[in-house]
Amino acid sequence: MVKIAILGATGYTALELMKLLLRHPHAEITALTSREETAPVNIVHPSLTGRLSLRLENLPAEEIAKRADCVFSCLPHTATAAIAPALLDRGLKVIDFGADYRLDSADVFKKWYGVDHPDADRLGKVPYGLPELFRSKIIGASLVANPGCYPTSAILPLAPLLKNDFVEADDIIIDSKSGVSGAGRKPSMKTVYPECNEAISAYGVGTHRHTPEISQILQTAGGKEVKIIFTPHLTPMDRGILSVSYSKIKKEGLTQEMILDTLRNFYKDEPFVQIVDALPTTKDVIHTNRCHITSRIVGGRILMISVIDNLIKGASGAAVQNFNILFGFPETTALL
Repeated sequence: MVKIAILGATGYTALELMKLLLRHPHAEITALTSREETAPVNIVHPSLTGRLSLRLENLPAEEIAKRADCVFSCLPHTATAAIAPALLDRGLKVIDFGADYRLDSADVFKKWYGVDHPDADRLGKVPYGLPELFRSKIIGASLVANPGCYPTSAILPLAPLLKNDFVEADDIIIDSKSGVSGAGRKPSMKTVYPECNEAISAYGVGTHRHTPEISQILQTAGGKEVKIIFTPHLTPMDRGILSVSYSKIKKEGLTQEMILDTLRNFYKDEPFVQIVDALPTTKDVIHTNRCHITSRIVGGRILMISVIDNLIKGASGAAVQNFNILFGFPETTALL
């Protein structure tokens, strides 16, 4: 049984993670941390009443190491990097939900996040936790950078196109729409009910922090420089992401069926990626670790349409997938 600590256990992704781990036959949640709350976890997450009796505690690294073998960190940006070295030095495995280790460059991190990186020497050495593309690098790792939700929804459809040289890499437009849970549990003027209900709005136009993450991973997957325009939108629903990308066709003679066949072959051994003929909706994948993808050709561009649950495949489900790989369990454990 692998003992689990969850850092920053008050948010939506932490709750989804706990629900998944409670049904995992090889995982035992032994510590929950919070820098603000000290209540029993069922007070913060009432749906866990009768299922988990732990209290939220503010624990130092040495105490976490006594209680756990693996740490899932749901802490804000830079907070994981501040504690990860102490946890890794004590032999724990760490899966970071934040952006601390997703980018390869400390300069790029500072440009987009506005602060110096607390553990810059590790950047570029931490596997990106998208198993469908980087499974071999995740195996045997001690630290994994869990992907962002928007990047997962954009990278999975586009990576096969770039790898097969189907599209122009320097002109990719990505339009994504996310449920309000993607903004986190802490309320703001944009996410309180009277503001977000019956309204859809673009945000982070040209400045969203997932932009360099998407570019970096697509460049790695495709082996060439990638230029993207990424625009996210807040949509009046609880959860789910729908992403549509628009790329100029590079390879002559491509048909929609050829693209779909290429995608089916690319993901044929991946249990959580389904290539579908019909236009997918977020309801098709809600509460699952699945990504549904389809394609259309319109006006000389390839449109890739994908849907995921932002809290599962976009966060907690991917983390459990990575956990299963790190500890040698079947990858689908607790996820199907």
